[in-house]
Amino acid sequence: MLETGGHSWSIGELGALCGVTVRTLHHYDQIGLFRATGRTESGHRRYSEEDVRRLYRIRALRALGLSLDQVREVLAASPDDVFAVRRLLTSQLSALRDQAQQAQRLQRQIQALLDNMGGAMPSVDQLISILEGMTMYEKYFTEEQRTELAHRRAELGPAAVDDARTTFAGLVEEGLGYVSANTPVDDPAVRDFARRWDALGSQFHSNDATKVAARSLWQEKSQELSARLPWAAERLQELVSYLQRVRKGYERGLDQ
Repeated sequence: MLETGGHSWSIGELGALCGVTVRTLHHYDQIGLFRATGRTESGHRRYSEEDVRRLYRIRALRALGLSLDQVREVLAASPDDVFAVRRLLTSQLSALRDQAQQAQRLQRQIQALLDNMGGAMPSVDQLISILEGMTMYEKYFTEEQRTELAHRRAELGPAAVDDARTTFAGLVEEGLGYVSANTPVDDPAVRDFARRWDALGSQFHSNDATKVAARSLWQEKSQELSARLPWAAERLQELVSYLQRVRKGYERGLDQ
């Protein structure tokens, strides 16, 4: 609980209390979105209660799916508007209710899948859909990254997401074929395959940070993730390693 009565916070204290990394606060400062209103005699940032209220508004707007540029526009239009804050709180409450409904839908989806499985394997679409809702993502993706990923999926739309799932399954099968055939990583067809693989991922990742988080998730949870997909974990690990070699060879070629 943040104290009142004119209290101020260092950047580390503010980050710990509000669940924001110091790196994020530095980034907000660099782009002029959120800056400390005070400094100590030695030049260290000190954040006021007014700053905390602004940070709350930034985080709430980001949680609603707004980009940083859009957040800046909203704050510039109504920097200290009580009615704007009320609308924001109402929108955030609505978003939280939507999240709760989404969690309930996921519970029903998993229960229905368990009830109807019998001796048959679930479809790839069913497994991928459940995989997207698993809470393990919270460990590897920050709240802002998860919001950004959800925003990108919303921008693409359900039809494009479904097409991406189908394309992904086809790319996995194609890649495993190259691995099984021990196709050289500098083969033009393989390089084209790697470009298409990365292009598909880029549709859902707006920056390198989410890509790094996704790779960390895979590296640490490959067995668990693969258990929910129709391909063996070892085979998928071989494919990921193969892709890494293809990329390295391609990058070396660009440097020459």
